[in-house]
Amino acid sequence: MAIYNTSSDASNTAVRAFLTKVGEFYLGRSFNTGSGKGKKDWLRIRDEVFNAKCAYCGIIGEALQIEHLLMFNRSEYGLHHPGNIVPCCKACNKRERNEDKSYTNWEEHLFIVCERKGESNLFKARKIKIERSIANEGYPNLDKKEQHAIRVIANSLYENIKSESSKSLELYKQLDEAFVEHKKKPNK
Repeated sequence: MAIYNTSSDASNTAVRAFLTKVGEFYLGRSFNTGSGKGKKDWLRIRDEVFNAKCAYCGIIGEALQIEHLLMFNRSEYGLHHPGNIVPCCKACNKRERNEDKSYTNWEEHLFIVCERKGESNLFKARKIKIERSIANEGYPNLDKKEQHAIRVIANSLYENIKSESSKSLELYKQLDEAFVEHKKKPNK
């Protein structure tokens, strides 16, 4: 639960909703991982494909979260789609950052996790398992034009939501000034 909500929070939520709808467009159906067929897909991927283990570190017995391989945000524009999710423990669900503060991609993150745990010998097998899941779940192989279209629309949506939030505040101030009788506030 957010402690402080900003227009950026609303904008990011709108972008994720858009990426969900694009993912569902390619999937051909809803992908609600909280119920129905989407939840069954998630549980199958978690329990059968990855044997209830974190896709990155292989830990068993932890509560596993959904990790979007291509991040589900404005930096990578990963779609909410069965081919873009893997089970992930809480520790591994915090993506590493590059020197320029950008996030690593999932392969770099996997390599770092394996190195840190002294399991570099398992990197290749875990990478292959993730790549098979991407392919088997039918994640769309978007060409550069499709990726660009998603990026342009998501960025436009983000900026429009932020702008509308600012305009709404200004409108409220004008209405408040015109119609609300202000009581004197005590000086503190």
